[in-house]
Amino acid sequence: MERTHLKKTINKAVQIVFPLLLGAAILVWTYHGFDFRQVWEVMDGEMNYWWMAFSLVFGVLGHVFRGWRWNLTLAPLGEYPKLSDSVYAVFISYAANLVLPRVGEVSRCGVLAKYDGVSFSKSLGTVVTERLIDTLCVLSITAFTLLVQSRVFAAFFDRTGTNAHFFTHLFTSTNFYITLVCIAAVGVLAYFLFRNLSVFARVKGILGDIWAGCVSLRHVHRPVLFVVYTVGIWVCYFLQFYVSMFCFDFSSGLGWMASLVMFVVGSIAVAVPTPNGAGPWHFAVITMMMMYGVSKEEAGIFALLVHGIQTFLLILLGIYGLVALPLTNKKRIDKPDLSTKKQ
Repeated sequence: MERTHLKKTINKAVQIVFPLLLGAAILVWTYHGFDFRQVWEVMDGEMNYWWMAFSLVFGVLGHVFRGWRWNLTLAPLGEYPKLSDSVYAVFISYAANLVLPRVGEVSRCGVLAKYDGVSFSKSLGTVVTERLIDTLCVLSITAFTLLVQSRVFAAFFDRTGTNAHFFTHLFTSTNFYITLVCIAAVGVLAYFLFRNLSVFARVKGILGDIWAGCVSLRHVHRPVLFVVYTVGIWVCYFLQFYVSMFCFDFSSGLGWMASLVMFVVGSIAVAVPTPNGAGPWHFAVITMMMMYGVSKEEAGIFALLVHGIQTFLLILLGIYGLVALPLTNKKRIDKPDLSTKKQ
């Protein structure tokens, strides 16, 4: 019994510590020799905060659309949470992911189970489906971007040590090792997710409910609205990144196509299990931005400030969701029949 408990403790520690160490290690390598006084100088006089504030509006809208879309996938399962609760749950989930990558997917299901009596297992299934849709969206955007900016991607692969002479330079490219570590980290994350999900399903006997949630997309009552929300999510995510480029003189003239390329690479990088993609996102965006002629120092400033401010927004939204949920559901919580609703 003690051995089993120790093993579980070690596994939990690895899941928490590993993402932090990985992100910190990549950040340290990416910013080694960097003069951080430049960041304060840019913040003090060169950065346009109005553009940054405008970009954050799209960040919030993207999460709102995600909450609204979630309700559409829950409806075929007979679950009808408040729209505001779904949005607040999404806010909380992204904040939770800053502590432990991917724990937010579970936490937002718990929020609806607590405040709206939504079946946890069914909502978890819809989240799994949602992630698959997000993956398809990223792949589609990536395919389009590869077609129109193939030369830039070829240069990026060359810079990271994964060009046609891969085997020749395998042991001489530090960037390649970072890329390799990131891929391995994604594999580790997938292993833990599938193992935990399989154990949870076996112990709780809820595999059927999870599967029902996964296939709920086939029965969405308003498919056109679902597509509109999906497009809205990714347009908002892109605009959040694109508008942030106008905050700095060195990036404002790069254009929307360059922004799209960096957005794609950054979207792939955040799959690596670090808090909000910290480390891999910086490495990918900085490397790609340098392909467009931006200096390493300026690209480092951009990545540090944009990622830092967007992360701060997620924290604020998470706090707002935690405060707003009990306030907007006070009457419903007080009703005794809610607590006995069948899960």
